[in-house]
Amino acid sequence: MNIVVCCKVVADDQDILVAGDGALDFSKAHRIVSEYDLNAIEAAAQLAAQHEGSKVTVVSVADAKADDSKLKKGVLARGVDELVMVADDACADLDAHATAAMLAKLVGPMGADLVVCGDGSADNYAQQVDVQLADALGLPVVTAACSIAVDGDVATCDRMLEAQIQTVRVDLPAVVSVVPDAALPRIPGMKDILAAGKKPSTVDAASDVPAPVVDVAETKAPEQAERKLEVLDASVDGDIEKFAAALKAAL
Repeated sequence: MNIVVCCKVVADDQDILVAGDGALDFSKAHRIVSEYDLNAIEAAAQLAAQHEGSKVTVVSVADAKADDSKLKKGVLARGVDELVMVADDACADLDAHATAAMLAKLVGPMGADLVVCGDGSADNYAQQVDVQLADALGLPVVTAACSIAVDGDVATCDRMLEAQIQTVRVDLPAVVSVVPDAALPRIPGMKDILAAGKKPSTVDAASDVPAPVVDVAETKAPEQAERKLEVLDASVDGDIEKFAAALKAAL
């Protein structure tokens, strides 16, 4: 089975600087794989392990900083066989529509049986790339899957709804996006990391980048809420009642 995983490379939020007016500075931020896409990679790797002869390829479209050896080895060390990436500053601020179009150009020629996505990204969490990618590829899509099982040319997916689990069967090839509960990302060992350096990895420049269809007016950090910083001691008479009253007032 040929499995392709689409992942997004984002700025590490620990490195993002916030200016006095709330503006965000990403210039010094290292690039990491979106947390939700690590779940997608693991789900694909586990599924491939259940089907002998399967291959897992990760594809990504990102800015030039994504072309980082540590990041690429970190992906390939997670049960992935190959990495294909477009790393170009022309792709730095793509919206969901443009991202899906760029990914479709990478995924289309691969002849994937199954395309796996995270259900959102760690930065914008628009939850749009999976469905727009499926549309661009002309494939059916299943969203919010908490498990995937494949039997022949059919995938059975359990979808996590608000109060119940819905089981959906879809003919392959198809696009499936998974929720974080689908698979807990593995922690690569040293053997995995060393082996990752020998796996195929392709990084190309961008060409024919689609224009975004969404205009972003501004992106700013939310204002910090004022905290009372009141500390109560359970051993002090009346403090438990004070805590309960404060909690009730906050709700």
